[in-house]
This record gives sequence, C-alpha cells and structure tokens, in this order.
Amino acid sequence: MKTVSLKIFYLKFRFQYSLLSIIALLSLCDIHAQQPADYVNPFIGTSNYGATYPGPIAPRGMASISPFNVAGPQNLPSEKDSGWLSNPYVHQNTFLTGFSQVNLSGVGCPDLGVLLLMPTTGALETDHLKYGSTYSNEIAKTAYYSTEIDKYNTKAEFTTSKRVGVSKFTFPKGQANILLNLGLGLTNEQGAMVKVVSSTEIEGMRTVGSFCYNSPEAAYPVYFVAKFSKPADHFGAWKTPYTYEGVEAQWMGYNGKTRIMENATRMVVGDSIGTYFTYKFDKQETVEVKIGVSYVSIENARENLEKETANKTFEDIHKETYNEWNTLLSRIRVEGGTEEDKTIFYTALYHTLIHPNTLNDLNGDYPEIKTGKIGNTSGTRFTVFSLWDTYRNLHQLMSLVYPKQQLNMINSMLDMYDENGWLPKWELNSTETFTMVGDPASIVITDTYLKGIKDFDVEKAYEAMLKSADQTEGNPLRPGLKDYIEKGYLTTDNGGSVSTTEEYNAADYAIALLAKELGKNEDYKRFKTRSISYRKLFDKDLDLLRPRLPNGNWYEPFDPNAGANFTKNVGFIEGNAWQYAFMVPHDIEGLAKLMGGKKAFSKQLQKVFDTDQFDMANEPDIAYPYLFNYVKGEEWRTQKLVKELVHKHFQNKPGGVPGNDDTGTMSAWLVYSMMGIYPVAPGEPKYAITTPMFDKITIQLDSKYYKKKELVIKKARNNNGYIKQVKLNGKIHKGYFIDHETLVNGNTLEIVLK
Repeated sequence: MKTVSLKIFYLKFRFQYSLLSIIALLSLCDIHAQQPADYVNPFIGTSNYGATYPGPIAPRGMASISPFNVAGPQNLPSEKDSGWLSNPYVHQNTFLTGFSQVNLSGVGCPDLGVLLLMPTTGALETDHLKYGSTYSNEIAKTAYYSTEIDKYNTKAEFTTSKRVGVSKFTFPKGQANILLNLGLGLTNEQGAMVKVVSSTEIEGMRTVGSFCYNSPEAAYPVYFVAKFSKPADHFGAWKTPYTYEGVEAQWMGYNGKTRIMENATRMVVGDSIGTYFTYKFDKQETVEVKIGVSYVSIENARENLEKETANKTFEDIHKETYNEWNTLLSRIRVEGGTEEDKTIFYTALYHTLIHPNTLNDLNGDYPEIKTGKIGNTSGTRFTVFSLWDTYRNLHQLMSLVYPKQQLNMINSMLDMYDENGWLPKWELNSTETFTMVGDPASIVITDTYLKGIKDFDVEKAYEAMLKSADQTEGNPLRPGLKDYIEKGYLTTDNGGSVSTTEEYNAADYAIALLAKELGKNEDYKRFKTRSISYRKLFDKDLDLLRPRLPNGNWYEPFDPNAGANFTKNVGFIEGNAWQYAFMVPHDIEGLAKLMGGKKAFSKQLQKVFDTDQFDMANEPDIAYPYLFNYVKGEEWRTQKLVKELVHKHFQNKPGGVPGNDDTGTMSAWLVYSMMGIYPVAPGEPKYAITTPMFDKITIQLDSKYYKKKELVIKKARNNNGYIKQVKLNGKIHKGYFIDHETLVNGNTLEIVLK
C-alpha cells in the first residue's frame, strides 16, 4: 500500500513538474515571439524614389539619423544637385560621407539632411570627397541601424530618442577622428555656426529651409548640442572660405584654402565649416555621441539631450524607443498571411508613424509660424503636414487607430491658424511652403470630427475653413478663387486648372458635411452645390474632364494623355486627364450619370487600368481601384485590382514602394488595403470593403473615442475566391461600403469568400 502511494505521489510530482515545464516553455516562447516591431524592414522604400531612409527615429521623432550617401563620386560634385533628389540615402549608392541627424521621410523636395557626423581614422581630412568611404554589412531594424565603414575598419551604430540622436563608434587601435560637418547637407540653404564648448561638448546651429524652392526668406535654424562619452585628446574646427578672384585675390595667400583651427573654442561662422574631435587609442575603443536638437535654441537642445538621455546607455535608449514603437505597432495585430506580408504591412504602418512629427521641445517650446515668436504647448505641436497627400488616407488611419495623435494634429493646425491667419497647406517646421494645390486641411478637420474626435474648437475650425473658402483676395490657400466662385471652375489662367477645381470641390464637400453636422443648413446647401461644379469641365465627347479658357471655350489642342509621369501639360498637376477623371469620390453618382450610367462609368474606369493610365505612384487616382464598389455586380474588379496592385507594387525590398512614400500616404494605402477596408471619399466617414490579405486583423480601439475595445476583421476561407457575402457580428451586411460608426461599434466584420 505504501509502495502504491509512493508511486502515485511520484506520478503526480512528474505530471506537475512537466506541466510547470510546459508553462515555462510557453512563457519563454511568448517572450521571444516575433513582435510587430520585429517585422519592420526600414530598407523598404530606400530605392525606386521611395525617399525613405533606413536609420532610426522614435515614433514621430524630431531627431532621426540617416546614412548620407548622396554627395560623392557617383556624380561630382554632388548627386543631390545633379537631379531632383529629396532623400539623404539611396540604397544602391555606395559612397558614405556621414550620418545626418535631422531628416524627412518620403517627401518630394530636398530639405534638412544636415548635421553630418562621420567617424574616420588616421590623419585628419576635412574634405568629404576625400574622407568619404564605401561601407558594408548594413543592418536596419526598428530603432537601430549599423554599418561598417570600410576605409576605417570602424563600426557605426545608431539609435534615437524623441529629440536626441545617439551614435556609437567602435574604432580600431590608432588615431580616430569624429567629424561634424555643417557645410554638407540635403537642404539648399547655407550658413552655420559652431562652438567647441569643451573636449566633450559642441554646440551650434545650421540653417535649413526653402523646401521645394519656396519661401527662401523664411529659412530657419536647427540648433544642436553634441556630447561625447570620452574627452578628445585634440579638437578644433575648420572653415573653407569662398575663392576670391581679381586683384584682391593676389594678396590672399589663404584664398579658398581650408583653415584648420586647432583647440578653437571661439564661435566659428560660415557656410562650409565643421569640427573635429581626435583620439589616440592603444586598443579598440568605443565612443558614444549624443546630439540633442531643437528648433528654438541651443539651451533647449541641451535640455532635450540631458532630460531624454542623461545617464542612459546606448542600449537603454534603443530598448526604450523599440518598446515605444512596438506598443504603437501592436495596436493592429494580424494573423495568417505570409511572413513577407507581415513585413510589408508593419513596415508600412511604421512609415505612417514618422510624419507628422514632433516640433516642440521637451519643455513645450516651439517656433510659431510666421510670427517669429516662441510658443508653448502642454501637448504635442506637430509639423510636416504634406496635406495634399495625407488628406486622402493617412489621417483617416490615425483617427481609427491613433485618435489622440490625430487630435493633437488638428489642434496643431488650429494653432497655426491662430498664428498665421490660415490653416496649413504644406507646413514644414513652422514654415508654410504653399506646395501643391487645394485646401486639404478642411477635409482632414471634417473627417476627424465626423469620426467622433470632437474635443477641439470646432467653431474656430469652421471659421478658418470658411475664410479659405470665401476670401477671394489675398488668399494663399485658394488662388483663382474668384473665377471658381463665379464660373464654377478655374480657367487656364491658373496652373493645373482642372486639378485645382477638383481639389476645391473636395474641400467644399467637406465643408458642406461639417456645416450639416453643425446645423448650418444654408452653408450646407451652398457648399454642396459648389462641390459639384467640376461637371462644367466634363467633355461628353471624351468622357473626361478638360480645361477651359477664360472665355469659356475648351482649351485646344487637348491631349488627354499629356501630364503622365510629370510631363508638362495644361490643366493638371502631377497627372493627366485620365488620372483625374474620377477624382470626385463624393459625387460618383453624378459622374456616372454624366458618363451615361453605371455600366458606361465602369467601362471608362476599367479603361484607365487597361491602357496603363493608372499611376500607383501618385495620389490623384489612388482610390480608383475601390470605385468599382459603386457599381453593383462589378465589385469583384475592386477585389482583383487591389490584390494585384499590392503584390505588384509593395514588396520586401528597397524598391518595395511604388515611388515616393509621400510622408506615409502610400504606406497608409497599403495598410488599409491589406486590412480589407479603404476610406474612399475623404471627409466622408465611410469605407469601401475588399478582400483582407490576412485571416484575422485585430485593431485595438481607444476607449476615449470608441465604445468597443477592439475591431476584428476576419476572412472566412483562405482561398483566392471573390467575396460571397459580408457579415457584421454574424448578420448579413448589405453592400460593399460600411460607415465608420457602424464599423467601430460592430466588433467583428467578416468577409466570406466564395
């Protein structure tokens, strides 16, 4: 009996021990399971003019680090000046001249890309064409980038906090140098100041601005403070002056020659200047450099550096930033699909969380727009509003998944209105660049409010929207407004007359929607009528929109294909008549009637794709694949096209974005498309439905704005069939559209395939 009891005890012990082991093993597996942040591949978009960079940035960070490889022997004197290049890094390039500390991601014009830090070894050299090097063994992950610099046998590693770039250089034995080049940069502006504070600290500023060659008078400084983990054995500054000609030049023995100022602690000012810190190592050594930045002052840059990174190691900062990224990316969890699918999905979501980015310092200070004053916020002052791009889908994604961020973006826009007298159009670091056309802020504000994010001053917003919509003189947001109001369209006296008319229509429709929501019925009727004035540009012989002359006649000769691939044309901005033919998603019923009915509409729309007029790389036609959902029986075309476009244009490789990412707009299109929904009519709170590319998508909802904890989108049967039916909470949902409120309160949207 005793033996039996012992055996039972032994078996129970073995079972419990095994169970504990299994639990421990499962816990260990969970700890090491691949997280959303682990799927991110920052190399995606660094070729094919995607204009992203592989270096680290915190979510919506002010500081960012990018390898700078666009100023070298590929095209002397500088590749960035030999063509239209808007990014500090191109994946196929091989010549490295440093690591820039403030950068823009997915923009179409050069700016920032300054404060170039570069490690070298051996004798000091300050000419970037001479000290530049090839590089190898690049690694890019969320919040981390590293490479080995071939000429110097030096490893360079990087991470960032919100306002501080952190570099770690591992040098071989011998002389090592760390250069800070303030002359080189992506921006077309010049001018800098630098001062060596001590053998471990540098402070200064660099002028940037003139984005898209606009507003050069509004160029502005970016301030910095750099701290080194080891005191330099020697330090100094350099300056390369202009080369003078004529009689005076004969007396200048130093004419055009670089001046090396050893042990210089006085302020150095100029265009081509920099500093060097030199070390003598008797064994392999590591030096860390932290660079805090600010658009307000050197003092704030120092405070940002000290309060964000003081007493923190490189590894500490990397871990914090990685965790912040992973928390945000985990708001959307996907199941099913391939590993490649998850990589392109989470990389796209990552790219949507870079811009708009933080402008204010840790203490809340930021430069106001136009006033020259320093403002202060208790929230976040956002900047980099590429609104012609992002009004179409990115802000809708923020409202759905990150509503608090979107609220801060709206409040930033309203603060700009207070400071500048106008809502932003294409704002960059409190400079209005007036790039592109239209009045997109009105659309973003309406879309946000109608999605239930209402804790902002909507009456002020509405006042600002009416000002841009009605003020015919001195209106920087809506040039040609007088013609538009009187005739219903812009004439060929205005560049991009057809495109701009459509953009004004889209903004007017958004104003109408908000007016209706606020009970302003007369405004609703007025702007609803204005929003369909594009119809006056419809040529029934071509079934296309066409520019009109000031006398009302058609512009001749008219080539509907002119304007594709950025070629010169009359009437259209970054596109042609085909790419703008359907850019009225708020009036598809009206457009279909003009074309002779839904069948004719569908046929003309399909022609855009069949004749290769569709441009996945630009915004005007970005919603076209979803427009077949408006035609009963043709919805399968949307499902087919979206799937084909995703697989063709978005891939896990450097060229895996179909052209410029446009501060996350292309990426937002992908995120939505892979989830099976898309905000087809900007300003209108509804989504078109297509086939999800994962078995299950779970979106964590913010309890402040949404009643449900999560939204689940499921795909029933993992095959290549088209949609058989759509279910919401198990009940049949009619049609291929769903409004925002129904979706977020529905809990589970199920897409059942045939």
